[in-house]
Amino acid sequence: MKNLKLIIGLAIFASFISCNDKRKPQLEYMPDMYVSIPYDTDDAEGLNGEPVNSKPVAGTIPRGGHPSYDIPNTAEGYEKAKAEVTNPIEATEENLSNGKAMYEIYCISCHGKKGDGNGYLSQAEKFEGIPSYKDRDINAGSIYHVIIHGKNLMGSHSSQLTYNERWQVIHYVEQLRSDLLK
Repeated sequence: MKNLKLIIGLAIFASFISCNDKRKPQLEYMPDMYVSIPYDTDDAEGLNGEPVNSKPVAGTIPRGGHPSYDIPNTAEGYEKAKAEVTNPIEATEENLSNGKAMYEIYCISCHGKKGDGNGYLSQAEKFEGIPSYKDRDINAGSIYHVIIHGKNLMGSHSSQLTYNERWQVIHYVEQLRSDLLK
């Protein structure tokens, strides 16, 4: 009974203390729950002196990921890609079919159905000088480089196409080019 009276008395006392002058800040029990301390996790200090989001080890690939493309967007980089980069996926019917579907979404408006550079935007004179695939000395590496970085008026399409879709489009572009060269 004595403890109950003490607890009730403390509760009443605490409620009176908390209800006094509203103009000045009162005591906070756990201030970090209301006003968090901002941490720059990528700073050299990070949390507890350790950076949180440190860069992965060079040459590693994230789980479920694909190799990074680190060839620079330069004329030398274009030539390096042309010489070294090859298509890692097979030219199966399924890959060609999906490559054609992606080509029709992203490429046909400029490059045309046949890859002759006579797409709608070229016909409407929005963009001029879109090259035909048969007029260019291109291969899988150079096409991939252009999809990633863009070239001249063509911007990068790396954010629109997934890793596999890029290579599927490249298979389809190579098929269009061989049809034009016949």
